[in-house]
Amino acid sequence: MSNPLTYASAGVDIDKADKFIDIIKKISKETPRSGVMGEIGGFGVLFSLNLTNLERPVLVSSTDGVGTKLKIADMMNIHNTIGIDLVAMCVNDVAVQGAKPLFFLDYLSMGTLKTSTATEIIKGIAKGCIEANCALIGGETAEMPGMYKNNEYDLAGFVVGIVDNDKIIDGSGIAVGHKLIGIASNGLHSNGYSLVRKICFDLLKMKIDTYVPELGKTIGEELIIPTKIYSEIIHSFIKDIPIHGLAHITGGGIAENVVRVLPETCQAVIKTDSWDVPPVFHFLQDAGKISDKEMLRTFNNGLGMVGVLPADSAQELLERLNAMDEKAFLIGDIVERKETDDKIIWI
Repeated sequence: MSNPLTYASAGVDIDKADKFIDIIKKISKETPRSGVMGEIGGFGVLFSLNLTNLERPVLVSSTDGVGTKLKIADMMNIHNTIGIDLVAMCVNDVAVQGAKPLFFLDYLSMGTLKTSTATEIIKGIAKGCIEANCALIGGETAEMPGMYKNNEYDLAGFVVGIVDNDKIIDGSGIAVGHKLIGIASNGLHSNGYSLVRKICFDLLKMKIDTYVPELGKTIGEELIIPTKIYSEIIHSFIKDIPIHGLAHITGGGIAENVVRVLPETCQAVIKTDSWDVPPVFHFLQDAGKISDKEMLRTFNNGLGMVGVLPADSAQELLERLNAMDEKAFLIGDIVERKETDDKIIWI
């Protein structure tokens, strides 16, 4: 060989990665939170816990991705919102247990590091962290030639939150007579996209910029809407309203997620016509000839979060949420469950 090989000749540009770390450092400083020690670039990240007013602090963690919604970001060539999805999928999961998110880390992997695209992704993550009131304190950017097609990347996130042991929301206090309140989603969030893409692009042969009259926008504009972040909303009312269970409606839809918080002795009776279902779900159901049962176990169908609480507090929660311009609905009741009964009845 006339020229010696380098890592760069194999497709991994360390100099470019170092410059990108400097960009991430600047972006991460937009997500300050007390407790952060040092800055991005070390081998590990440090966070000092403030345990004031916490008698028995418990750390709560979650990790998630955004699934094949990444394909939509690629098709749209819009990468500054997918990071919001990533943060939302993680922080919503810890918020339903009563935890406040403290810090967030991301994992971004590309075949070839494209600084402009990667920067947009990180900006989205930072925006999500600001909305969730947590700090972006570290992560990993991997350049992996040969692993991905041109422009493809993968994304994962990790969050750590904290809650007092006596304030953990785990569903154990749910009882017969309690009510179910649904808080509206803002669209598909980040679930069911493999089915969505099959319907829109395989079955209907749509283009990403196809205008859909029922939606009032192009299909791409609908599908790229970032997942709603509920953590601050939740913490605005769990302080003084007795919430005994919260379900984040993600993969598995309403059917599979509400049952996760119900005690064995309780059954949820949910009224399927009690909330507003956004047009995108009707569009997908009609186009794909999807059964009601399949819709309820695949998509959020307009509810991103479901809470369970005593009947005498239900109206107060509805009024509180509506005052925050959050759409909320009384969607059902908790009744006694026999051992052989399903945990949910749809009426």
